Amino acid sequence: MNKLLTELKIEAGKLARSQPTPQFYRDAETQLEFSHGMFFDHPLVIRLQEDVLPFLYDEYAHGIYHSKKVSIEAGAIVLKDGDHLPPETVRELVLLAQFCGLLHDSCRLDDDHAIRGAETSRVILNKYPLSERNKDLIAKSIARHEAFKPLTPIVDDPELELLSGALYDADKFRWGPDNFSTTLWEICDYEDWSVNEIIEKFPNGLDMIKSIESTFRTDTGKKYGPEMIEQGMTIGADIYKRLVEMAASPEYSPYNKDKPTV
Repeated sequence: MNKLLTELKIEAGKLARSQPTPQFYRDAETQLEFSHGMFFDHPLVIRLQEDVLPFLYDEYAHGIYHSKKVSIEAGAIVLKDGDHLPPETVRELVLLAQFCGLLHDSCRLDDDHAIRGAETSRVILNKYPLSERNKDLIAKSIARHEAFKPLTPIVDDPELELLSGALYDADKFRWGPDNFSTTLWEICDYEDWSVNEIIEKFPNGLDMIKSIESTFRTDTGKKYGPEMIEQGMTIGADIYKRLVEMAASPEYSPYNKDKPTV
């Protein structure tokens, strides 16, 4: 990564750390603690972490770090929103949410990556001791996690509605501060974009992030997601302004048109 982008990444990280802790992490502390414990202690989740590693894209910001956060937070959302279901069902759905989080981006660079990821989940889970119903819930939830895609309404399946909504919302929480502290820079490196290309793409990227604000699906996502998106937008707007300023500075002129060097 070139000097200009390296300095911007550092600034973005500082901006992200300066934001107040999103309310979700305070209000869902108990649920997050439970989900965190399951992620690191449940033998099937540990096994899946190892099995799914070859399918993840760390260099494209959709690797184990991203998947871990989505898994744990999807589990917490299930716990917060699952009071209309029997406790044993909710506990099982927390486990399935963590499976969804680990598997959802297994085909991230493919066209229709959610559909491909759903298909891949069935292959990976073929020998896992899960019921066909649970494998189906996982695959259908993964198939529904992509933004800006038309969805068939869920009819009379509260478990699928909760599980798929929790996966979607936990994934879209990452469009907040995480997007500018980690995701953006790893994608820039992977795509080998020049500074001018990043400047050109940035406004449209901010518009896409803003549009996520109204798409959260669970009660928890609708309550807490917009705050995360707004924090991301605040960081993004500041970084875009700084990017334009730095690109025009003689100090960084060698990096204005050249491809970033890894």
